[in-house]
Amino acid sequence: MSKSDIGIIGLAVMGANLALNIESRGFKVSVFNRTTQKVTDFLNGHAYGKNIVGAFGLEEFVSQLSLPRRVMLMVKAGSAVDELVESLFPLLEHGDIIIDGGNSHYADTARRVIHVESKGFHFIGTGGSGGEEGALKGPSIMPSGSEAAWPFVMPIFQAIAAKAVDGSPCCKWVGPGGSGHFVKMIHNGIEYGDMQLICEAYHIMRDGMGMSADEIHHVFAKWNFGLLDSYLIEITSNILAFKDTDGLPLIDKILDAAGQKGSGKWAVASSLEEGVALTLIGESVFSRCLSSLKEERETAGNVLAGPSMKIDGEYGSLISDIHDALYASKIVSYAQGFALLRASALTHGWDLDYGDIALMWRGGCIIRSVFLGDIKKAFDEDPCLPNLMLDGYFAKMLLNSQPGWRRICAVAIKAGIPIPAMSSALAYFDGYRCKSLPANLLQAQRDYFGAHLYERLDSPRGIFFHTNWIA
Repeated sequence: MSKSDIGIIGLAVMGANLALNIESRGFKVSVFNRTTQKVTDFLNGHAYGKNIVGAFGLEEFVSQLSLPRRVMLMVKAGSAVDELVESLFPLLEHGDIIIDGGNSHYADTARRVIHVESKGFHFIGTGGSGGEEGALKGPSIMPSGSEAAWPFVMPIFQAIAAKAVDGSPCCKWVGPGGSGHFVKMIHNGIEYGDMQLICEAYHIMRDGMGMSADEIHHVFAKWNFGLLDSYLIEITSNILAFKDTDGLPLIDKILDAAGQKGSGKWAVASSLEEGVALTLIGESVFSRCLSSLKEERETAGNVLAGPSMKIDGEYGSLISDIHDALYASKIVSYAQGFALLRASALTHGWDLDYGDIALMWRGGCIIRSVFLGDIKKAFDEDPCLPNLMLDGYFAKMLLNSQPGWRRICAVAIKAGIPIPAMSSALAYFDGYRCKSLPANLLQAQRDYFGAHLYERLDSPRGIFFHTNWIA
């Protein structure tokens, strides 16, 4: 009996769909799950008749794999990964490969690479995006860790990955340590930002302009054939058109309290460690936190007075302004995300290819869009680009979008409609292009109360001064 090309541990939806995806590309797959009934159910269900074999114990599972063994863990991030890795050690041989396909924190992946390599094995931590459908039909895959293992994993990963328009697989080797999971974390942070921006556009149309779900659906459907063409715009249009059993829009019946799994928080925490302004993504995370205070907000709405939220203006002009604000803010979000990637690469010694990262996100993942093709072009033209907003194309698009962006932010704020992502994006844009910020006063204040020193405009950078302000 022939050995399996790869083994998957964990048969929840993501693991099961990934096994089916790999098998559909011509590979033989072994599967194992701690709850062995899931193995039986899978083999008798979706895997029936396919080149997938089941195991009912770890030793049996490992014995089914060809050398070097490729063991992919599709289990919950955290201690479960560490426990499983330790359980595998006695069963593996030198050069075998353990792959963590879960949503692990990048620091955990970096630690595991060192630990697993010290035992004579290889470890790959791979960020993946695309949800259940992506796992089955083609996700975006972002692997890193033991580079010596990549040639043995690449044929499988690039076969199952989503493909860009030009046929390129949305999977490239990212780098050492936990860089793959870090890139995945930034992807998720940008995803938070994209979703929040879309929600703010929806809020302006719904409450500011009094538009129905059907009317807003048509706006998003139209936008999906232009600059904003993306998976999230597409599904937003579909959501707004979806009717409940009574024929009314389901969206109008969903509770406005959002959840989160933590990757957005990780991105913001990393930005604070690196000293990189990730303001839009930060506001997107905090907006979810604020939304969870549903009962408090209900009370506050009866206590704290504000404007009526109604916006006056010509329909076509307002929709055009919302479009421009959404597009310009999206540029800022990605600019901040890539700035954090650059800063972290310097900190950890990663040699990241930002054009390749944009390519990996062009298909399969949640933030896939035509927009990412423009980002790839920007980094292909200037791999050392310090900020995406300085690219000629994006600088031009920001210039063109500015008037509408400013108008819609102004009218939304005046109407009392919260737009934390759009407004913080505009503030970042203005701060980044401002040649003289009031930080000179801030430095004087710090020196006044804490003798923290300051630099002077009439002296070279790096020379610091202190003034006795009370004398």
